Amino acid sequence: MEDDDETTVTSKESLHMTTISRHSFSITDQTEKALTIQIIENMKEDYGLFVWPCSIALAEYVWQQRLRFAGTSVVELGAGTSLPGLVAAKVGAEVTLTDSSNRVEVLGLTWGEWDASIFDLHPNIVLGADVLYDSSDFDDLFATVTFLLQNSPGSVFVTTYHNRSGHHLIEYLMVKWGLRCTRLLDAFSFLPSSKASNLSGNIQLVEMILDLK
Repeated sequence: MEDDDETTVTSKESLHMTTISRHSFSITDQTEKALTIQIIENMKEDYGLFVWPCSIALAEYVWQQRLRFAGTSVVELGAGTSLPGLVAAKVGAEVTLTDSSNRVEVLGLTWGEWDASIFDLHPNIVLGADVLYDSSDFDDLFATVTFLLQNSPGSVFVTTYHNRSGHHLIEYLMVKWGLRCTRLLDAFSFLPSSKASNLSGNIQLVEMILDLK
């Protein structure tokens, strides 16, 4: 049984092609699925309305670390279809989903802009799937992440990204914004084979904290 089954549906009102992607999560040595989340995708409407590989990888990591996430406060940046945040909520975290304030109705949070809402966020864990996409946004993203980590002592930023822009730029920005890496993983090292076989590219997972040295 595959973890990501897709069914194509035609919306008569919008005339856009949509899909329903099904994402299942299992407990080791058990064949029965412990959790399944279905997400409606629409590639023609907005690239943010599609479950990208980095989101699948981060959601799987959250699931495998579910005991760590249970009972924590989580903020997902650039949530889009919000698969990692939904998994975090399902395993017991209190989750705030955020995306650009120009298009979101959950909580608008535009990177690098200090709206009142950001001051009320005190997450233990900040999530971001494929937020390291456009290098022109990197400084604003790191500024926002740094503020959130400073606002919540002991918190951590966990992100997955395609190494399309070069890790050296990310390393430079970590130093610039006073962050340091505590964990760097190849996503294919923890993805189940059934999911890994459907993904491609150089997907990395990194955890960052404030560098207090």
